[in-house]
Amino acid sequence: MNPVNYLYLAALLFTIGAAGVLVRRNAIVVFMCIELMLNACNLAFVTFSRMHGTLDGQIIAFFTMVVAAAEVVVGLAIIVSIFRSRHSASVDDASLLKL
Repeated sequence: MNPVNYLYLAALLFTIGAAGVLVRRNAIVVFMCIELMLNACNLAFVTFSRMHGTLDGQIIAFFTMVVAAAEVVVGLAIIVSIFRSRHSASVDDASLLKL
């Protein structure tokens, strides 16, 4: 398979994720779309790494996965705290946490 096809797939996945972040109001769906965007970037990093014959893109993709895992832990903790206080996981309710 041609590496350009992987780049097209990464661009499509990133576009779907970006549209989901902009359109959806549920915080869990927004986080899933952000994860989709990060996975699209990882696919592009690994594809460019494979095209150039180096491991740089794969190392960056690994660190991106580590950061994404930490982001999920913190993000889900915030969502749970919002849900416990507001009984809703809407992104619009997150602005109510300001002092």
